[in-house]
Amino acid sequence: MFNKAFFIFGISLFTCIILGFEFKTNDSENLQLETKNYKSKYVVIFVIDGPRYSETFGDTACTLIPRMGKELVKEGTLFTNFQNNGVTHTNPGHAAITTGVYQNLKNNGKELPKNPSIFQYFLKAKNADKTDAWVISSKGKLHVLANTKDNKWQNSYIPSVYCGLNGNAVDYVGDSFTWKKIVEVFTKSAPRLTLINLLEVDVNGHQNNWEGYKQGIRNCDEYAYKFWNMIQENPAMKDKTTLLITNDHGRHLDGRKDSFKSHGDKCEGCKHISLLAIGPDIKKDFKISTEAEMIDISKTIGEILQFEVPTSKGRVLHEMFVDEAIVE
Repeated sequence: MFNKAFFIFGISLFTCIILGFEFKTNDSENLQLETKNYKSKYVVIFVIDGPRYSETFGDTACTLIPRMGKELVKEGTLFTNFQNNGVTHTNPGHAAITTGVYQNLKNNGKELPKNPSIFQYFLKAKNADKTDAWVISSKGKLHVLANTKDNKWQNSYIPSVYCGLNGNAVDYVGDSFTWKKIVEVFTKSAPRLTLINLLEVDVNGHQNNWEGYKQGIRNCDEYAYKFWNMIQENPAMKDKTTLLITNDHGRHLDGRKDSFKSHGDKCEGCKHISLLAIGPDIKKDFKISTEAEMIDISKTIGEILQFEVPTSKGRVLHEMFVDEAIVE
């Protein structure tokens, strides 16, 4: 009887200890989530569609990107080994950014991503109005970024969308029209989570227009610079905004297939992109050469704005934050 009673007592004690440990651990995690106080209250993902790394930050003189490569880079952290490790086309690339999952998504705007987006998770977690989250794109087919085929999330918590003048999969507009919409949105309000897409680089590349392709990079460099300055002139967003300037894919290197005209495989030219992060929580004039990838953007945004992205396969890019240890 004594041994049986002692055994039952031991099991009970062990169970209480385990439950108590789990309670304290979970409570500690929740407390940590609640008390983190990033200065950034707004995040913008600025996607320049389709430049090769060799024409952007891979050129040490930054010939085509003087604004980003010589000025904005001093304001933030540059990831020089940033990768698209999924499908290197426009829709799959953008969906990897917004869902944190690589997917062989149709590139014609006819297929929704399988997983909920950061916009949907954000709007639900914050009980926010749809005008607090935006997808602003020169390519109509990117309207799919606002929704998902997941039955639990489909048609729920949809952000505001501008994807061309008519907002459909066949609608493509020049970046100058998209810029006007960007100015309109950010002049009237201060959306907390936004993705911007500019198409000029990619379109000129596909047209085999080398001079147009280079000019497109110059133009997008200027747009990025103008946008950051516009944020600084917005009293609500100044010193409270993180800007993530990146790409959805690169292009074939010279000598591979049809060179800069196309993209879509796993060659170095298509996979190697860049990420420049700027904001009050980001290290200034800092470079990170260890590998990071586009699916990490979703988790990192969730960390900054303090909401969960449970389906993302990425990680938080802690190494770019001030007062965080660098992971070598």
